[in-house]
Amino acid sequence: MDMNQSQLKPIAAAQRQLAVRSAGHSHGGITRLVSPGDIGQLIKPFVFLDLFKLGASGSNMGMHPHSGIATVTVLLDGALEYKETTGNQGILPTGGVEWMSAGGGVWHGGGAVPGQRAEGFQLWLALPEEDENGPAQSQYLAPQQVQRHGPARVIIGKYGEASSLIRPRAPINYLHVSLADGEHWTYTPPAGHDVAWVSVASGALQTARTVIGREVAVFDEGEGAIGFVAQGATEFVLGSAPKHPHDLVTGDYSVHTSAAALVKGEKEIDRIGKQLRAANLL
Repeated sequence: MDMNQSQLKPIAAAQRQLAVRSAGHSHGGITRLVSPGDIGQLIKPFVFLDLFKLGASGSNMGMHPHSGIATVTVLLDGALEYKETTGNQGILPTGGVEWMSAGGGVWHGGGAVPGQRAEGFQLWLALPEEDENGPAQSQYLAPQQVQRHGPARVIIGKYGEASSLIRPRAPINYLHVSLADGEHWTYTPPAGHDVAWVSVASGALQTARTVIGREVAVFDEGEGAIGFVAQGATEFVLGSAPKHPHDLVTGDYSVHTSAAALVKGEKEIDRIGKQLRAANLL
């Protein structure tokens, strides 16, 4: 999607430059765009991002554990089944949002509702030290519960006149944005949000004097506004936050702020796993 400089439409907002961009790598119906060991180091607390397309490929997500993170699922199309050891289970419809804070340990799984596909983003957020070994909890929003300001649905945080019913301790904005072909949009981060990134699901975005397609793009650290112009009908997610102040200490399914916190989380994961196996649920 390279374009000559003369073809780029003018963007009024000051231009934040791109620090890195990646199309990730795909396996089955999942494209992994961000992991804690790569781009996640640059944009923490956003430490993991998948763009998934489940159902037709059979790439569903079986029961698996987490600790130290929150997962946030935004369903762009289809219907997604979910089940977790918090006791919550059900179906997430198109436009629905899942927030699950794993805290000190949880197991969950899901996949497309039989006969349907499920497409969307799953994000991991590194939890603050106060919450990384706390109780697991989850919250699910129906499409009509997600507030909107202009073209942006507010998944987490506040933007313009809209705010999310999901209220984590850390100050984070996570938006789901849809733009028509040629539409201009400018995002001005809240004060202190020095990390910002976007990931495009469909269409393309002109920004920072270039065009990004179905990929993730990270902006230079700072608090300046970011201008976009859509090329085609474009759907994407955007995150901004103050940078997570801790090193990322990772396990197979966990991210913590210290080795001691990771050990505690993995012990709880193991305890819950033994219960599930004893009950023939794994």
